[in-house]
Amino acid sequence: MPREATAGPWSWRSVARRIHLWLGLSLGLLFAVIGLTGSALVFYVGIDAALHPALRSDAPATTAGPAPSGWTSPVWDRALATARAGRFDPAGKWSFEVTGEGGAIPARYYPPDPGGARHPTRLMVWFSPDGGRIVRVAPWGGYLMTWLYELHMHLLAGDIGGQIVGWSGVAMLVLLLSGIVLWWPRGSWRKSLAFKRRAAPIRRLHDLHKLSGVASGALLLILVASGVILALPVIRQALLAPPAVPEPRSSPGSGSTVAVTRALAAARAAAPAAQLAFIDVPGNAGLPFRIRVQMPGDPHRRFPGGYVFVDQRTARIVTVQDMRQGGAGAAINAWVRPLHDGTAGGLAGRVLALLAGLAPTALFVTGLLRCRHRQSRKATGSN
Repeated sequence: MPREATAGPWSWRSVARRIHLWLGLSLGLLFAVIGLTGSALVFYVGIDAALHPALRSDAPATTAGPAPSGWTSPVWDRALATARAGRFDPAGKWSFEVTGEGGAIPARYYPPDPGGARHPTRLMVWFSPDGGRIVRVAPWGGYLMTWLYELHMHLLAGDIGGQIVGWSGVAMLVLLLSGIVLWWPRGSWRKSLAFKRRAAPIRRLHDLHKLSGVASGALLLILVASGVILALPVIRQALLAPPAVPEPRSSPGSGSTVAVTRALAAARAAAPAAQLAFIDVPGNAGLPFRIRVQMPGDPHRRFPGGYVFVDQRTARIVTVQDMRQGGAGAAINAWVRPLHDGTAGGLAGRVLALLAGLAPTALFVTGLLRCRHRQSRKATGSN
């Protein structure tokens, strides 16, 4: 393209510069907050455990026989009995997490929905390793790590906040792409990556801003794009069309429900190669157990996309959802969360996600200082 074609106040680089400036000033602080909270959440389970060491030392796992990590441990029925003996509405749903790490057993309690616009707050409940005692109860969002999670995902504003985060993420993608356009070398790549230590302050700020963006740009694009898909189901459905999680029912009739271990035995027979992740026990016997499992090839250990539904009265298999049978959209969808939280790359990936989450703050601060420095120079008439 001839040089004169890119000159003038409305050249394509000038437009990109204006877009980058306006979006940076309007969304930079929000981007920094989401990035910092995201960094904290990369290791949020470990941080929360460190803040509550009694959860790991409450009792040795050997008191329950087999460690609470497999399909045959009696600890799940014992924990369910303890839960139902507590002061919880029996119509609520319990979801027991299978960590495979010993220590206290984390669970979620969902009170029955009374109807209306406001849903009751779920509770996080931790059981002793043998399932015989409740050692901690805290409302979701009522302690540090879940408060940070709600700030990161919903800006503490519920569904409306989630929409703001999601659509702001689309604008953040434009912000990142416009920054790449402005940085992209038109000459020497070596000069475009240089930091001029002896240059004027505004030039050093420019170089810091530029190099922070170059170092984190690719990761930020992945984190922001995956975050948009997580925050906006309408975008996820349009792009990937993943199959919905089934909502089947158990057999009609009355009578007692089967033990959790019996339901797990049926689920294991239906998915012998799967790893156990969550055991959901509804308070309504007309609904089946929902056993969440990691099928072979599923990239996320903690929140996999496989489910086995087991009748609460008969222990028969109601239905199985295997992400491998959902087509290309389901396979891509399975990678969205592990790409967003860094678990796709193991420990190294999580560390990179943590560091990338710090970059928006660096970009916002250096960009804001550079803008203020430029305005100050214009006000004083200096060159």
